[in-house]
Amino acid sequence: MLALAVFFAALSPLLRWYAFPRLAKIPANQYQDMVLEAKDATLIDYNDGMKAKKVSKVTIVQTLKGNVEASEKIEKTAGKDVVVWDGLSYVVGPDGKMVSKIPERYIFDAHTQDPVHATGEMVDGDPVKRAGIEFKWPFLTEKRDYVYFDAQARTSAPIHYKGTRNFRGLDVYYFEQTIPWTKVPFPKTMPVQGITPAAIARTGTTRWYTTVRKFWVEPLTGAPVYGEELHKEELRGGTLLGGRDKVTVFAGDVKMREDYIRHTVDLVKSNRTLVLLLTSYLPWGFLVLGLLLLALSLYLEARGRRPGDRKPTKDTEAEPVTA
Repeated sequence: MLALAVFFAALSPLLRWYAFPRLAKIPANQYQDMVLEAKDATLIDYNDGMKAKKVSKVTIVQTLKGNVEASEKIEKTAGKDVVVWDGLSYVVGPDGKMVSKIPERYIFDAHTQDPVHATGEMVDGDPVKRAGIEFKWPFLTEKRDYVYFDAQARTSAPIHYKGTRNFRGLDVYYFEQTIPWTKVPFPKTMPVQGITPAAIARTGTTRWYTTVRKFWVEPLTGAPVYGEELHKEELRGGTLLGGRDKVTVFAGDVKMREDYIRHTVDLVKSNRTLVLLLTSYLPWGFLVLGLLLLALSLYLEARGRRPGDRKPTKDTEAEPVTA
């Protein structure tokens, strides 16, 4: 019993500080999608004199698909568990036609979510070298600022911790990042046939972008349960605008669609239980069990040593004394 007490007491910190960092990881074959909407948004009409018009809704479909073959190839030289996400951000207008599509390849450590730099890391075909996180926070997220990669600007900037909030029954950390007006590349795929980034560049027109990015992150899993962006894009200068200084390409408050919010919250709640099992329930349970076994073993040992409980045997009985 004393040996079992020592075993469970030693297993408690090993499970929390040794096993959990090695067992908690993002699966290499994970697939997820997300639909976001910007209602009552402003969108450019390329076919009507490149004018900005109010539209009922702009929809953004984001997909992340784990590339197992690519991750296994990178793991051979990286010496760690690696996840490769092939992502696509696909934007459509109220008529269902494509506005823009930007592919990404995001390579990161499966355990820590730190970026792993390897051949193929890119945004819209442009090679990048990420610094900081993207899409997901680390397991056991801390109450501090992080560095977050912005795919539009191809650069990283701090995303600030703004406090703890409650989101649909979950205690979450709220983070916010502001990207000031920044000159950014044109998407490789344009919505109008025959218009290319190179052709636009020859006109002298440039594309600018700013956003306020907001995330509500469940800290145990590091998964955002909700996201929102106050997003603006403009075309500035050049002959393409017909003498105008600037034209709004897109402006809107981008939010997760309600059905995806519910699905995400349910998924995070189930994964949160698994993390709690490894970081809290089992370690504390094993520690308490070890202490109980230790106390019981000491009690039984002390009880066995009490002289009053030992009955005299025939050999130890005293001989009667005669005169």
